[in-house]
Amino acid sequence: MQLTPALRRQICDTIRMLAADGVEKANSGHPGAPMGQADIAFVLWHEFLRFDPTQPAWWARDRFVLSCGHASMLLYSMLHLWGFDVSMDDLQSFRQWDSITPGHPEVGLTPGVETTTGPLGQGVANSVGMALAARMLAARVGTDDFNVVPQRVFAMCGDGDLMEGISSEAASLAGHWGLSNLIWLYDDNKISIDGSTEIAFTEDVAERFEAFGWNVFYADGHDHEEIRVALRQATRQREKPSLIVCRTHIGHGSPNKHDTAGVHGSPLGAKEMAATRAALGWPEATFHIPDDVRAFFAAARQDKIQARVAWEAGHHDWARRNPDPAALLDLLMRNRAPDDLAETLLAAVPAAGATRKLSGAAISAAAKAMPGLVGGSADLTESNGIEMHGHGAFQEENPKGRLVHYGIREHAMGAINNGILLHGGFRVFGGTFLVFADYLRPAVRLAALSHLPNVFVLTHDSVFLGEDGPTHQPIEHLWALRLIPGVIEFRPADGVEVAMAWTFALTRARGPVALALTRQNLPAVQRPAAFVPADVLKGGYVVREAASPDVVFVGTGSELQLCLAAADALTAEGKTARVISMPSVNLFLQQPAEYRDALIPPGHPAVVSVEAGVTLPWKALTGLGGVNVGVDRFGASAPAGVLAEKFGLTAAAVTARVQAHLAARK
Repeated sequence: MQLTPALRRQICDTIRMLAADGVEKANSGHPGAPMGQADIAFVLWHEFLRFDPTQPAWWARDRFVLSCGHASMLLYSMLHLWGFDVSMDDLQSFRQWDSITPGHPEVGLTPGVETTTGPLGQGVANSVGMALAARMLAARVGTDDFNVVPQRVFAMCGDGDLMEGISSEAASLAGHWGLSNLIWLYDDNKISIDGSTEIAFTEDVAERFEAFGWNVFYADGHDHEEIRVALRQATRQREKPSLIVCRTHIGHGSPNKHDTAGVHGSPLGAKEMAATRAALGWPEATFHIPDDVRAFFAAARQDKIQARVAWEAGHHDWARRNPDPAALLDLLMRNRAPDDLAETLLAAVPAAGATRKLSGAAISAAAKAMPGLVGGSADLTESNGIEMHGHGAFQEENPKGRLVHYGIREHAMGAINNGILLHGGFRVFGGTFLVFADYLRPAVRLAALSHLPNVFVLTHDSVFLGEDGPTHQPIEHLWALRLIPGVIEFRPADGVEVAMAWTFALTRARGPVALALTRQNLPAVQRPAAFVPADVLKGGYVVREAASPDVVFVGTGSELQLCLAAADALTAEGKTARVISMPSVNLFLQQPAEYRDALIPPGHPAVVSVEAGVTLPWKALTGLGGVNVGVDRFGASAPAGVLAEKFGLTAAAVTARVQAHLAARK
C-alpha cells in the first residue's frame, strides 16, 4: 500500500485523535504530549522498530520505552493500531477500574508495554539497563556470522524526564559505557504543567548530553523526513548513545490549546475537541479509524511478522553452526538458579562474621553457580562486600565483566537494574548503605509494582555503624522498605540466614528482595536439633523454645544475640523465655495464622521485640502491651560499644526492660 503524504497525515491524525478521545472519555489524562509525539512515534515504529505484534515477547525485538508515561494514550493507540491485544474497548476504558489501559503504562498488564513508567526519569534509566543487558549478552554469545543480539533500545522522553536527576545519573553511565544501542527521543515541546519550561529549565540540554559522551541529533518532530534522517544517523552509531532533540508542539492539531500548559494534564474539553476535529478535517465520530489507516496497518503488520520469521530462521541456522554460544544463550535467557543453590550457599558461607562479608561469600558462590548473575554497588564495592573476585568489572572495553561500577548513583543503579531484568538474560543486584535506600527507594517501589526480582544489598544496617554518626545511621529505613507492598526484606543474624536469604533472593520469580546487613561481626546462632535451614524462609522461627513461655522474644539481625542473652538471664531467675529469630517480617506475615500464633500467642502479655531501629511498627506483632526495644531517635557519632550502652542495646539493658515489664504486671 503506497504511503502517500496524505495517508501519513491521516495516520498521525488518527493517533492524535485516539489519544484525545481516550482522555476526553475518561475526563482525565494528558492529551497534549501524545498529540505532539504522534509523528515521531509513527516514523519510529514503522521504519525502525523491530517487533511482532503477534509475538510481543519475542526476545530479539527492539525495546520502546515511553518514559513520559503520562502520554500513555500514545502507546495504547500505537499498540491497538499495530494489532497487539489491545482492543477498541480497551482504548475506551482508559483509566478505568480493571482495564489494561491505566493512566500510566504498567509492564505485565498491557501487551507491548516494556516497563512501568510514570515517575519521570525512571523509564529512561530503565532503558539504560535494557541497553546494558543487550550489550553484555552480545559479548557473551555474539559471533561474526549473525547478529544474534540485535536489540536496540528507543526511549521517548520529555522535559520532565530530563529535569529529574535520575536521568542525568543514568545518561552519564550510558555515555561512560558507550551504549551505542541506546537512543533517546527528546520531545522538546517546552511546556510543563506550570507553563513554559523557561520558568525553571533553561540549560542547554544538547551540551549536557555531549558532555556525557552522547551523540546529539536534531529534528523537527512533525517533519517525517527530518525524523527519519535523525533516526538513521543515530542507529548507525557504534561508539556512543544518541539523543535526538525533536522540536514539537504540545497539543499539535488543537487550534487554541497547542503550545499551552492547558493541554498538558487536562482533557481538551467539548468545545476544543470540536475545534480540533474541524481543524484536522476529522469526523465527529469518536475513536474513529479511517479504512485506509486500518488497511495500512494490516499490511504493515504482516511486514513486521515476516521480518521476525526471517530473523528466527537465521537464528536457527546460527544455533546449528554455533552450538556452544547457542546453549549459553538459552541458559542465560532461562536464567534459572540451580536446584541445589541452597546447599551450595550453605556450604560456602561461614557461620559467623559481619553479615555484609558473609553476603559477599554467598555472592561469590552464587556467581560460580549462575553465569547470568551480575551486579555491583554505588561506589561501595568493598564496604558492601560484593567484590565478585575473578569475574572482572564491566566496562566498555570489557563487556563480559560481571561486576558493575555504578559510581555514586544509587537512584540510577536501582532503575538500571530494573531495566536489566526487564530485558532478560541476567539476575542482578545492587549495593549501597541502608541509609541511602532513600536515594533508590522510587526504583525499589517500581521493582515491586513491576514484580521484578531485583536484589538490593543494603549494608551498615544500624546505629552500630558507629562514628559516622546520625547522617549515616539508618533508623526508619528498614521499616520503610517493609511497608512497600511486594518487597521481601531480610535482616539475617548469621551465615545460615545469609545463605538462605540469598537463596530466596535468587530463586524468587516476582518481586524485589532487600538484604539489610551488618558492618560488625556476629557470632553463629545456636539452634535446636530440629532446625532445618528452610525454616529461615518462614520469616520467623524458634531458636530457643519454652513450652509455656513467660516471655516471647523476637529479634532480628545483630539484636538476636541480645534476646538470647536476656533469655539466659531470665531463665536464671526462674522465668521461661522463647526466642524467635525473625529475619523477614514480611515472610513471617505470609505464613498461615496457625504457625504465627504458635510462635507468638495472641494476647501474650510479654512479647518483646528487639531491633536497632524505630519501634512503632513492631506493635503490630507485640501488641500495644508488649515491649519494644529499639531506637526512636536519630543516632549519634560514637564508637559502636558506646552507642549500645547509650541506646539500651545491651543484654543487661534488655533484661532490665523485661524485668520491669514483668514486675509492673504483677
